[in-house]
Amino acid sequence: MRQVLENEYLKVSVEDHGAELVSVYDKENEREELWQAEPPYWNRHAPILFPNVGKHHDNTYRLNGKEFRTSQHGFARDREFVCISKTASVLTHKLVSDEETRSYFPFDFELYITHRLEERQLSVEWKVVNTSGEIMYFTIGGHPGFRVPIWEGSRQTDYYLLFQKGPALKYKLVYGDSGTADAAGEYTLNLEEADGYYRCPITEHMFDRDALIFDDTQVEWVGIGYPDGTPYVVMECEGFTNFGIWTMPGGPYICLEPWMGRCDDYGFAGDIYDKKDVITLKEGETFDKSYRMTFYK
Repeated sequence: MRQVLENEYLKVSVEDHGAELVSVYDKENEREELWQAEPPYWNRHAPILFPNVGKHHDNTYRLNGKEFRTSQHGFARDREFVCISKTASVLTHKLVSDEETRSYFPFDFELYITHRLEERQLSVEWKVVNTSGEIMYFTIGGHPGFRVPIWEGSRQTDYYLLFQKGPALKYKLVYGDSGTADAAGEYTLNLEEADGYYRCPITEHMFDRDALIFDDTQVEWVGIGYPDGTPYVVMECEGFTNFGIWTMPGGPYICLEPWMGRCDDYGFAGDIYDKKDVITLKEGETFDKSYRMTFYK
């Protein structure tokens, strides 16, 4: 079932399946802002990544020597959530662990996803409650895709990535087709300062090796700029340890991905608690995090 939040500026739609944001319609500009899962490209809109961002090495989660088979980005995006609360501007979904999830992820949990609409801003809030009798380890992330190009007659390569930090950022790439990070390689994204931002153009081959992976809380503010350099959409994600930027090569969209934790490094074979940036949640504790998107005219 599809739930709707709406004000004078935006109409936002969220599916119960995956608690996934599937539409942000800009009423003033009369256009859809979110990628609409169109073939032959990516068939999602803005999935929630839980209990793992990206892939574990060899699709295996290890805890105290025991192995659990996993898949890319976890199971939450493919599960039915229950809508437990709804007003004109705030919507909350809930997912609870069961026998099936425990075969993949050996913990009991409650996962709450809240979408909050205020004027031209949409916030996404996560709450994870550890209801098991042991320490829980996980990563969690967002994956919204935005239509780029958005102006008629423009090309994706006419647009910019915008940042508040500069003049350069360090990033990693995916190792081959493993879905895990090439920890040995580090690259530099050089930025120019213009109109109060640090920016770089979106180039044709920028994503030939999958996502750009930023670690160490480098990216807490990022946007996509119109061809004239002004912001189209901005994401704020204060305190997020990791960030990904991605599109399928040739795809007319760009994903801005705020992560708490990320895919394994290629070859990582340790227990999950040894993984960098993994979230550790004690019995009965709650994890809360949120990010915000602003859509400009």
